[in-house]
Amino acid sequence: MCRLKLQLPLDMTLIMQEARGPMSRVCLMILAVLVLALASGCARDRNDDDAGPEALYAEAQRALNNRQYDAAIDKYRRLTTRYPFGRHAEQAQLDMAYALHRARRPEAAITTLDRFIRTYPTHPNVDYAWYLKGLVHYDQAMGMLRRLFPGQIVDRDQESARRAFMDFQELTQRFPESRYVADARQRMVFLRNVMAEAEVRIGEYYFRRGAYIAAVNRSQYVIENFPGAPANADALALMKRAFERLELDELSADTRAVLELNFGDASGDDDADRRGLRRLWPFN
Repeated sequence: MCRLKLQLPLDMTLIMQEARGPMSRVCLMILAVLVLALASGCARDRNDDDAGPEALYAEAQRALNNRQYDAAIDKYRRLTTRYPFGRHAEQAQLDMAYALHRARRPEAAITTLDRFIRTYPTHPNVDYAWYLKGLVHYDQAMGMLRRLFPGQIVDRDQESARRAFMDFQELTQRFPESRYVADARQRMVFLRNVMAEAEVRIGEYYFRRGAYIAAVNRSQYVIENFPGAPANADALALMKRAFERLELDELSADTRAVLELNFGDASGDDDADRRGLRRLWPFN
């Protein structure tokens, strides 16, 4: 809101009469330009202040559609501050979270979504809030380079992957009829495969260091917590080799029997080819 007040002479001709020389005329011209600029700015501020929630929301949507994410975020924030109640303010929070996500500000996006979920737990679009929250964590876990080079995904910290999995799981459990469930479930399968693969990599590290019991425990964790993941074959193979090093022949033989029963001839020793994107993302 413009609060600037200018005290100007009522009769500008008095100034003109007192002006002498070219410098005075230049000063008057500069003053006139400044007055017009200030008046124009005040008019824009008054129009912005007078805009209702519908107009502000429409402006924010135009900015969002034009991928002007910072401008959209600013307009959504002004809308929710000026008109904190009503359907436009509620939807603006969701749209602002999406804009924050596209602007690569994941922490702010998650904070906005958590606030929305707490404030409007029965909102018709709260399922989208859970889905978008999962997407934010999912993109943090994957990243563009990790999409291009999937073999490097499992070498990263898996905390974001775990959070994304939990967000998608919350969506599927709370809103099984949501239109976002199908996509969320596919992403959950991918995340499950990635996390299982990462655990096996850790187990293999323990094995190379001679920590065979730790390798067995890590393999058992994969089998118990990631059923159906392709890495289960690797986990069983790793467990078998660890038992052999521990000279636990009976346990090694039992593990080999389970491995052959469930995965045929898979031994886990030549699994480099299976650690690609097709292995982790088994969808067309």
